[in-house]
Amino acid sequence: MSPADPELLLRELDGWDRALCRRELPCVLPRLLSMYQNSDDWSERIRVLRVLTEMFLPHISLSELEETFFSKVLPKAIQLFDDLLYELSSQAQGLTSQNAELYKAVRDVLQTMVQLLETLTGCVRHICTLKETVPLESIRTLPSSILYVIKNTFMHCKDSESLYSGCLHLISDLLQSLFKEAYSLQKQLMELLDMISMESASAEDSIVDMVSVIDTVLGICSVISNMDHALHANTWKFIIKQSLKHHSLLQSHLKHKDILSGLCKDTLFSFHSCLQLAEQMKLSGTQASTDHKLFQKTVKLCRFFANSLVHYTKEFIPFLSDSCYQLHQLYLQIYSKFPPSMYAPVISEAHRDEIARVFLVALDPLIHQLLPFRPFLELVLSEKLDLSPELHLPQCLLLVTIMNKLRAQPEDVQALWTIRSQFSEEVSRLSLFSALFLSFQQCSGELSLPVCLPGVMGDGQAEVPVTLYHHVCVHLCAFIASTPPSHFPQLERALLDAVLGSSMITSLLAMDSWCFLARYGTADLCAHHVFVIAHLIQSCPGECYQLSVLGVLLRRMLFLMAPDQQVEFTQKFPPRETENLSLWQHVSLKALTPDLRKQVAHQLCVVGLAQCRQWLSSGCTLGELQPVNVALSILLTVCSSAGDALEAGPQVAVLEVVSQLWALLQVKQVSSQPCLQQTLCLLLPLLEFFIQRVDPQLITQVFTVQASLHELTPPDHVRLAALDLLSSMGKVVIPKEIQGQVIPKLACLFASLLADRTWLVYQHALEAFTQFAEATSHEDVVPLCLNCEETKDKVVCFLAKTRQGEETAEARAERVKWEKAACSAHALKKNTDGEWGSTAEPSAKRACHSPSEEQYKSALDTAEGALDAVKLLLQKGPAPAWLAVKLEALQTAITLLRSSVQ
Repeated sequence: MSPADPELLLRELDGWDRALCRRELPCVLPRLLSMYQNSDDWSERIRVLRVLTEMFLPHISLSELEETFFSKVLPKAIQLFDDLLYELSSQAQGLTSQNAELYKAVRDVLQTMVQLLETLTGCVRHICTLKETVPLESIRTLPSSILYVIKNTFMHCKDSESLYSGCLHLISDLLQSLFKEAYSLQKQLMELLDMISMESASAEDSIVDMVSVIDTVLGICSVISNMDHALHANTWKFIIKQSLKHHSLLQSHLKHKDILSGLCKDTLFSFHSCLQLAEQMKLSGTQASTDHKLFQKTVKLCRFFANSLVHYTKEFIPFLSDSCYQLHQLYLQIYSKFPPSMYAPVISEAHRDEIARVFLVALDPLIHQLLPFRPFLELVLSEKLDLSPELHLPQCLLLVTIMNKLRAQPEDVQALWTIRSQFSEEVSRLSLFSALFLSFQQCSGELSLPVCLPGVMGDGQAEVPVTLYHHVCVHLCAFIASTPPSHFPQLERALLDAVLGSSMITSLLAMDSWCFLARYGTADLCAHHVFVIAHLIQSCPGECYQLSVLGVLLRRMLFLMAPDQQVEFTQKFPPRETENLSLWQHVSLKALTPDLRKQVAHQLCVVGLAQCRQWLSSGCTLGELQPVNVALSILLTVCSSAGDALEAGPQVAVLEVVSQLWALLQVKQVSSQPCLQQTLCLLLPLLEFFIQRVDPQLITQVFTVQASLHELTPPDHVRLAALDLLSSMGKVVIPKEIQGQVIPKLACLFASLLADRTWLVYQHALEAFTQFAEATSHEDVVPLCLNCEETKDKVVCFLAKTRQGEETAEARAERVKWEKAACSAHALKKNTDGEWGSTAEPSAKRACHSPSEEQYKSALDTAEGALDAVKLLLQKGPAPAWLAVKLEALQTAITLLRSSVQ
């Protein structure tokens, strides 16, 4: 053997065979290692490393590999790799095609790096050829060293475009070779790590090492995420496989949050790539084979990530408490960018179906796995879940999906979701029912657009898209049908809260669901709910929105009651008792059996008429008008819903009372008194019911009051009530003696209401005029109502069902998004600052303005109307003793006011 000269030694070794290498290993290995570690020449160091790897590594026993070889070779290899990278980074910026010397130097460094990676690959490949299990401690230095080289090589390739600026083409061939070698080295290392055993005595150290390996490979995933699909997928496959292979040893040591976060991030990135490709193909109108193939590959990558996520979650769910937010957000973010979301890009139906069939189906089991996991449900049902507008629909759809899956879960899991937090030490959360209603309420934009979802296929019927309302209602009712009776208190509470809430559409959903419960449940349950609702109505103080919706619910529920329990309802709330009139005004008598309807109609009519007559005979005090309005509401209920059950005698009596009340109405009083406006709005539909029998004198009086009142711009509900009467005038042949008084006023009212700027009044005016024009025998009145070309054009368009100024689907969607964002911002501010704004700083007082002339006029009109009412009362009978004293006091007050004015 040659003495100290390294070059002579290396030349001599070129002729050695395997037997000689094995025999001389103890003598030669130390000298080669010394040469390798002390050499300053990169090429010589690579040459020595290759000799060590190819000629002597195969003869070192597995038990001695770490101490004899890897611990001494690999640190110097890492140092060499860092030196090469530093040299490239320092020279890359000056690289140009004119600088031949620098160009050659950069290529030489890259070539040396390729050789280094080739040598390391051969080193790893040798270990893979061993026919025995490899304990991790036998190669402890190897994985971390190789992974360091792989990660930094990929990072260099990824940054090469910016690093080498415009000269990338000069060295692109070597960079490609470098990437391929790193790819090959990683593949070889993963094959080796599949052979690893962690069952030795030093398991604790092996656990730390394997966790470090998985963590480093996770870092590599973030580097290569958009470089190569196959490499990216295989790298993740390794992480999942190793985590599951050593499940029992690693489960409490792995960085589960980082792994789940990386999986979610890459899943979302791949999904967005799918959408971008699909959108580009949709916009270009082409289906190029290369684009479509790339789309299909990306969809399959999405499926791979979904399967990996589902698999990992299933195995490690007890350790994923900190990852619930990422999982929840992943689901919401995906469905916020997928139809039917307003925020989804426009893609073809074929691409949408392929994404749903390949990717979303694979992701679906994830929710099933998370149902029993308490941290997940506490997050999803949180009372403080603050979502951006585009995530409202996905949250609603998620809750519907959870409801569908819960039906197959044990009752204890269902209870977790359906029972809200009950103890102070629990995380505050809603029940699933309450959360669904809240989420549904936040989907105002999607409901108004409306967005549509796939329907359910019937027998031989094609799938028909359904609205979000239909979708949620059907699935909620299906879940209610499977809900155990023990969970009904939470269901009933959520239904009542939603019915009484501020959202009309959510209230309607709750009422539809409640009626389904009444039909699906027992007759006793239905009756119990009806009685509870009736008591709630009776306990409502005065007029309010909640009273009206409870009334609608009661009216619907009464139709679902069994006949014997309807009788029980009339016994619990006798219609002959005055205190129950406020309840019966919300009931449709059509719900009752014929015999019961006739009996109740008679009793209600008697009590209602008696209450009206009592007021008429007691002095007609405005302060006591509310009972009269309740009685009129009862009479209207009887007339509109009793049908043939209302006999001729009571009908005549009702018309007589209506005529007497009309005689007391004065325009100025009605314009200023809400209670009188309510009376008017009840008298008008009652007159409509008897329109064929109304006395001509009363018709004249009605139109005189209406025409005068309309000049004072009454509230919307008064104008709407007038339209109901106007539409019914088409059925009436107006007597000749009153045509001159009635027809001009009728035409004037129609003309004014058809020009109303309130959209609701305007729409009803179009409908009312259409009904009148189709039925009236006074055809000459119709053109009088259309007193201008604009009104005439609007009516013609309405009759022809022509839309004016229709916005495009894109413009409508953008408008709805803007409106939803504005509403969400307002709601957020309200939640942050409190109902009346922040209490940190008191609000500035409003500026005090002088009263207007209109305010003075309104106040005096009210006083004048009150005096007119007193004058009318004095004409009907003697005055009480105290009246003179009261008038003197008023005279004194008027004198003082006159002095103040002067």
